[in-house]
This record gives sequence, C-alpha cells and structure tokens, in this order.
Amino acid sequence: MSKESPPPVVLTCAQPSGQLHLGNYFGAIRHWARLVESHTCFFGIVDLHAITVPYIPAELRKATYRSLALYIACGLDPKKCHLFCQSHVIGHTELAWILGALCPIGQLERMTQFKDKSQRAESSFIGSGLLNYPLLMAADILLYNADLVPVGEDQKQHVELCRDLAQKFNQTYSETFKVPDLHIPRTGARIKSLQDPEKKMSKSDPTQSGCLYLLDPPETLRKKVRSAVTDSGSEIRATEEKPGISNLLTLLSACSGRAVSDLESEFDGAGYGTFKDTVADAVIEAVKPIQERYAEIHEDKGYLDEVFKEGAGKAQQRAYRMLSKVYRKAGFVSRT
Repeated sequence: MSKESPPPVVLTCAQPSGQLHLGNYFGAIRHWARLVESHTCFFGIVDLHAITVPYIPAELRKATYRSLALYIACGLDPKKCHLFCQSHVIGHTELAWILGALCPIGQLERMTQFKDKSQRAESSFIGSGLLNYPLLMAADILLYNADLVPVGEDQKQHVELCRDLAQKFNQTYSETFKVPDLHIPRTGARIKSLQDPEKKMSKSDPTQSGCLYLLDPPETLRKKVRSAVTDSGSEIRATEEKPGISNLLTLLSACSGRAVSDLESEFDGAGYGTFKDTVADAVIEAVKPIQERYAEIHEDKGYLDEVFKEGAGKAQQRAYRMLSKVYRKAGFVSRT
C-alpha cells in the first residue's frame, strides 16, 4: 500500500509596516485562508525586512502584533497554519549571508526597488540593508524549500534573483534547493487606489484617502468611498475608459460576491451617488467581522505570543533541517 503524499508546502511573507487594506485582503489574504485547507502553510511576518529604512522600535513591535491579530481576524486560523515572526526563527539571516557570498554585488545594485528607494531616500544615508534586502528575501524562500510561494507582481525581480541563487548554490555544492517558480495568484480581485485608479491600492500611498484600511471606522470608509474619483459621463460600466467606476465595481463585486455584469445591470440608469453609497455599505459589511474578531484578540498579548511561539516552533523545525543541509554542503564542521 503506497504512502499518501504529504500536502504541498506554501510559504508567503509580508512586512509589518503600515496597515493592511482591502486590496491586501481581496488580492491575497482571502486566497491564503483557502489554501490552509489543502496545504501546509507558513505565513511569516518579516520584521527584519522592516528595519532597512528608518523606523521607531516601539512602532515596529506594535505593528508586528497588529499584523498577527489582523491575519487571524482575516481567517488565517493558527490551528490550521503556522504564523511566525521572522526574527524568532534562526536561519533567515544565516542563509542570507551564505547566499550573499555567491551573489555579485552588481546584481543587487540593478534591483529596481533598490534604485527607486535609493532615489527617494529622504537623507543621503542609504543603509546596506536596503541593498541586501533581496538576499534576505531569497533566504526566506529557500529556507523552507516550499512548493508554492505566492508573491505580488512587484516582487518578480526578487524571485528571479532567488531562482538564480538557488541554481548557483546547487551547481556549486550539489542539488540542495528546490528552484522556486514565480507564482502570482490570479484568484484575488485587483483593487486600485480610490484616488488614482491607474495604480494599485497601497499602504504606502501618500494619498491616504485612496486606501481602505481594514481597521478604518465605518464613517471613514464611507467618506473615502464617497470621495473616490469617478469618470466623465454617468454610465456605471466597467470599461477601460472608466477606470474609476471600474474600480468601484470590482470592489463591490469582491465585497458582495456578485458578478460585475450583474452589478452593471442593477445600476443601469442610477446615479453615481446612489452607487457609491451601495459600495460603501458593502465595504463596511465586509470588514465588520474582521474588525469584530480583531477587537477580541489584539490586546491579548498572551494569546498572540502563544501563536508566535507555536508558529516559530514549526517554522524552526523546517528551517533547521534545511540549514543543516546547507552548512554540510558548504563545508562547515557539524555542531556537536
């Protein structure tokens, strides 16, 4: 009788900087919550990545707890998946150092995000952490030898570097890492900024009114939706010529579970004001259970610490197995 194959392993990580918004939820987190039923899932809060730019330590600690509480409130059940904090797991920085020894510095300097953030830096100081960020991200991925690594389109170049480094290590020392495939999930709705519907909704958006945060109070959500940019004409249709209305239709569809075509029919002949009020109602209703669950747990540090402890324990087991293999291949003397 053949053994049943273990479920595929999924790893995905996000920084605790900023607040999660509806774009994060519908574009990624809701999809992750479905994966836990059929995969072994590791969800990391990567606090080490968050210190590559100026930050306030107390705010980072607070944001890390907030991110964990929000993930749980969004449906990532700690009993079905492993939620961990990057700095709690030995192996991320160690593997990054080894990968760095294989990576030409020019390859890091060509990273688009490094060039963009360097040019936008508010001071002349640019820390080496910003340059080495992709090495740590590659280590995050390779340390768990995951079968599936969901990433956003903006991380494509970093995953390609990760693939290069995995192949280089394998060629230098022998087969060790799975070479990760770029996996950009297409299951989530692509929610755009309410103020600039040509751009995605982003927590780093300087125009805060364009972003619907999961913890925004109902009156704030309604105000943001009502002030969303629209398009010329009065027709409520999802077309390229109407990015503002198209974005609101996508948002309403994601919140209500109804097809955009059905919504277009329902609001045929309706005014923008009536339509926006319906969108606002749907948004408020969609985040209500998330906010209620968050309110129950976000102040319970004992519970959150226990979740972190259990998640780090499972993550550490997998990380140690890969790290010991890497150390042996690289020629390091085994620990006794």
